[in-house]
Amino acid sequence: MTRIVVLLLLLAALWAGGLLRFATTLPTEPEAAGRRTDAIVVLTGGGERIAEGVRLLGEGWAPALFVSGVGAGVTAVQLLELAGRTADSPLACCIELGRAAQDTVGNAAEVAAWAAARNVRSLRIVTAAYHLPRALHLLRRALPDIEMLAHPVVPETLKLDGWWRWPGTREVLLRAYHKYMLAMVLGRIADWYGTLGKDG
Repeated sequence: MTRIVVLLLLLAALWAGGLLRFATTLPTEPEAAGRRTDAIVVLTGGGERIAEGVRLLGEGWAPALFVSGVGAGVTAVQLLELAGRTADSPLACCIELGRAAQDTVGNAAEVAAWAAARNVRSLRIVTAAYHLPRALHLLRRALPDIEMLAHPVVPETLKLDGWWRWPGTREVLLRAYHKYMLAMVLGRIADWYGTLGKDG
């Protein structure tokens, strides 16, 4: 019984330590700010992400913008208007939409297919700060030979300073942390089975 209690306490400490590290090391600034890439990728999930991707495109950070996980019927013009641009903006020609992805795993597959079809060698990934660790993990597994730069968006509702005191932020970070850990575990399992297959 004592061993079980010790084990549970150890697991709880590891979980708490992992959560603390996750929350305190979230990226909040663009990686290699100003460096151009072959494309900008926005993973949908908030208007701030779209606006930031369009801004980067307009400032010439990349010649193309790919938005993954777009709903049926949504157009590039609508996204431009959401980002505060006019419908006749010249940026419309440089925006491509992916509609197949329903979640982050789907985002990774959709972005991988898009990048492979266009021989893209570098990407700037725009998504929420709390979403970036898992998104980059899955994207780098799907595209191991492509350089990826993290470009976090920090929503106004995300209170990272003293995050444990804000119920909304605490819930968001807990959910993101659990999803990230699950993605890491599943990745390790997939690698292990892949190694077994090669050995067999």
